[in-house]
Amino acid sequence: MLQLGDEIALFSVVFAFVLLGTRSPIWSTALTACLYAFLIMFRFPQVPTSQARQVLRPAKNAASGGVSLVAHRGGGHDAPENTMAAIREAHKNGATGVELDLEFTSDGVPILMHDETVDRTTNGSGPLTQLSFSELSKLDAAAKHRLSDKFQGEKVPTLQEAVEECIKLQLTIYFDVKGHPDEAAAALKEMYQKHPVLYNTSIVCSFEPKVIYRMRQADPEVVTALTHRPWSLSRLGDGTPRFSSLWKHHWMQVLDVILDWAHHHLLWNLCGVSAFLVQKNFISLDYVQYWAQRGVEVVGWTVNTAEEKQYYQEILNVNYITDSLLEDCDPHY
Repeated sequence: MLQLGDEIALFSVVFAFVLLGTRSPIWSTALTACLYAFLIMFRFPQVPTSQARQVLRPAKNAASGGVSLVAHRGGGHDAPENTMAAIREAHKNGATGVELDLEFTSDGVPILMHDETVDRTTNGSGPLTQLSFSELSKLDAAAKHRLSDKFQGEKVPTLQEAVEECIKLQLTIYFDVKGHPDEAAAALKEMYQKHPVLYNTSIVCSFEPKVIYRMRQADPEVVTALTHRPWSLSRLGDGTPRFSSLWKHHWMQVLDVILDWAHHHLLWNLCGVSAFLVQKNFISLDYVQYWAQRGVEVVGWTVNTAEEKQYYQEILNVNYITDSLLEDCDPHY
């Protein structure tokens, strides 16, 4: 729900910004009123709290104090990421959910893959846009993994195969969508129609608000989340600057501030999300409380050490995504 304080802050900023640009109180008032009307007309309400809680805080989490332990890419440290083996290993190792990346082959088959190319994780090469599913199915998805001998011959699974396995193992699914908003929304809607249990056991997440908005248009009953890492435009996941050019770096920092403000005051409400997935370094008790007051759950990523996991479970009491259920490991961005 959008609190009164949020509305005042949002529209005050818009009014002041337009007033500075136009020096016209009339134009400022008119444009602010238009934004307000736009939000009222086009924003999606959050799904019922009971449904969101069933997805984000299922009863099976009792053993972990109510906190969901979500295997990132199926647990990419413990098994080849985004594979059936990863899903099964995650279940065996005590995960309550898995985060899976959705991509598409050149012939439109929805599959599990994080990157736009197959080079990093398989023994193949080239972009997915140039590989059919038939060609992709010949590749070894374990070829570049540290445990390649153990998982040799593992295939890239289809979305359908992964969903059916997760349902069988009673794992909550975090569908991570990188792009292709129309194709992703259509493919996921089909999954939800085939397997209605997903409405109470899965959530669709993305860095791109357009993806989430399109998903809500396709099926407003689906639980959704925005994914966010502050300073993502100007810095890489490890904090190093993306650009060597000083002026470009500073310009991207300005855009980062605007994007961060939009996520916290506008986009979450427009999309009607139930959760906010945030890079672990930016989460605190105050931050969790900020979102709790708005009916939004915080989920941290990527939490990979025993000390961090204890902090998330015992102090923050929020769900977290991890690369390994077995040991400490370096984070994957």
